[in-house]
Amino acid sequence: MLMAALTTLFGTIGASIGGIGGMVLALAVAGAMSIYAYWFSGKAVLKLYGAQEVTPDNTAFHGYYSMVKELVENAKLPMPKVYVNDEQQPNAFAIGRNPEHAAVAATTGIMQALNERELRSVMAHELAHVKHRDTLISTISATVAGVIASFARFGAMGGRRGGNPIVGLLTMFLAPMAASLIQMAISRGREYEADRVGAKISKDPKALASALEKIQNFAR
Repeated sequence: MLMAALTTLFGTIGASIGGIGGMVLALAVAGAMSIYAYWFSGKAVLKLYGAQEVTPDNTAFHGYYSMVKELVENAKLPMPKVYVNDEQQPNAFAIGRNPEHAAVAATTGIMQALNERELRSVMAHELAHVKHRDTLISTISATVAGVIASFARFGAMGGRRGGNPIVGLLTMFLAPMAASLIQMAISRGREYEADRVGAKISKDPKALASALEKIQNFAR
C-alpha cells in the first residue's frame, strides 16, 4: 500500500509539471534508475565500505562464517556471500537483489561490542531482510522518493509553461516531504518485520533485544 502511495505521488507530480508526457517521463526515469540500482547497488555499497569477503577457509573469522551458515540453514535460504568491514562503528547490513544474489556484512566493531548470542541475533535480522527482499524494496522506494524531489525542484523553477508559481513552491516543499514520510514508513515497517522474523531464525528473541539496546547505547 505504501509503495502504491509513493508511485501515485510520483505520477501526480509528473503530471502536474508536464502533463501526461511529464508523468510518463517521470515513471520512465524512476524505472530506469530502479533497474540500475537493482543490478548494481549491492556491489557499490560493498566497495564504498571497503568490505572484504570471508570464505570458509578464513581462520580469523571462521566462527562468524559458521554462524551465518547455521542461520541460513534455519531460514531455508541459499548461502549468501559473507563480508566483514574493518570499522569500529557497530553495524551490520544485507544487500542483494534477491536471496540467490545476496550478501551480509558486519563490522569488526559490532563483533567486539556484542557477545556471540547477540551477534547471532543481529545476523538473523539481516537474513530476514534477505528472505523478504527488503533491500530491493528499500532501493526502489529510495529511488522513487529521490526522483520526486528532483521533479519537485524542477516544478518550482517553472515546470511546464504557464504553471502557477505558488503551486510550484508548494510542490517543491510538500512533495519531497510526503515522499520522505512514505519512504520512512516503508523502511520502519520492514525493520519491525525483520526483527520478528530474525527472532524466529535465531530462536533467541531476548538476544536481539539485548543487541539492539547495546547498539543504541553506543550511538548516544
